[in-house]
Amino acid sequence: MKFKFLFRLSSMSAILLFACSVYAGNTENTLYQVIDLGNPLGGVLSQGTSNNQPGQVLGFSTYPSTFIMHAELWQDNTAVDLGTLGGPNSAVAWPNRNDHGVIVGISETAETQPLGEKWSCYLAVFFYPDGHVCRGFVWQDGVMTELPTLGGDNGFATGVNNRDQIVGWAENTNHDPTCGEYTNNNQVLQFEAVIWTRQKGQYQASELPPYTGDLDGAATAINQRGQVVGISGICDGAIGGATAEHMVMWRDGRVVRELPTLGGAYWNTPMDINNRGNVAGFSDLPGDGPTISGANFHAFYWSRKPFNCNGNQITGTCDLGVLTGDAVSEALGVNDRGQVVGVSYPSGHAFIWQDGRMTDLNTLLVTGTTLVLTDAQDINDRGEITGQAYDPSTGTTVAFKAIPTDSEH
Repeated sequence: MKFKFLFRLSSMSAILLFACSVYAGNTENTLYQVIDLGNPLGGVLSQGTSNNQPGQVLGFSTYPSTFIMHAELWQDNTAVDLGTLGGPNSAVAWPNRNDHGVIVGISETAETQPLGEKWSCYLAVFFYPDGHVCRGFVWQDGVMTELPTLGGDNGFATGVNNRDQIVGWAENTNHDPTCGEYTNNNQVLQFEAVIWTRQKGQYQASELPPYTGDLDGAATAINQRGQVVGISGICDGAIGGATAEHMVMWRDGRVVRELPTLGGAYWNTPMDINNRGNVAGFSDLPGDGPTISGANFHAFYWSRKPFNCNGNQITGTCDLGVLTGDAVSEALGVNDRGQVVGVSYPSGHAFIWQDGRMTDLNTLLVTGTTLVLTDAQDINDRGEITGQAYDPSTGTTVAFKAIPTDSEH
């Protein structure tokens, strides 16, 4: 599925290849102090993916001389390796919304893929498919626990709220005839959006149904009210394309609305939802195609209430555009103030969208840093941002945290 992480992985590849805490309407002069979180496992790439309200940064880091990655927690100037479920790789690949120490992500297990599938974890996050089964995980108090699937082999956990409701997607046991329809990624089993809830100390998986007429789906984010957003379509390659034909919102285990796209038929993915029910993500424009070569997506912001969209007051879906000279963009995180962060290509620069306009985050940095912010993944309600940055002094990509200089926190 081509959610943030799908094209986000191509962003990481591109990086390797070539080398606010104020309310809307008063943010124009906000500058950011950047903290280099480095590569705590000693490799050449790390990423901050999630930035919760207490200020913890979650993401991943890689090992030296390899692109094996482990999920990482940065807190109080300390980095903690969260480990794996028995396989080589793990990562926090999506913004988490839990402020009480519950972390979710994906990990390889020691089990090999019985059907030879590559699954979403390899296609969108991990660098090298090595035949291991992937499962969603929940980490708390130093212990990583595997999340159940819908009976199939693989799963993927994206988000969690303060009620410990976890969302993502997981395979069932159905051999889906639409797998590989446009993209041959060795996908075999059907997968559906999932919400995991804890019952008698154990997490149980419940399916969130796809949009009417669709076969497959995936949940990408959840807010504190229990509103869930995600995608719906056919199996295809289990990553974007026809898998992401429709964008939907679930509540109480049912589809409550289809979110309008920017006009394209494929690659439509809501990446985050704030507590006001506003959604950010990316969506194809008309004339797109089901494969990545035909993708032409732009970042979007959706709200049921009027907001400033490029100088006009509208309700609904706003095309946030791209940075000057770029062609495509992705919105990856949104906070309760309606500030949106993401990435624009091919420049590979992080952006912030606020007051109805998109700005290159690199133009808002105070002096003293040489980092180039290449990808903004998440923003909390204090306006603190995390993501990836290129360090020209070392040629590596590092996780960063950007703090508004006018922040009182």
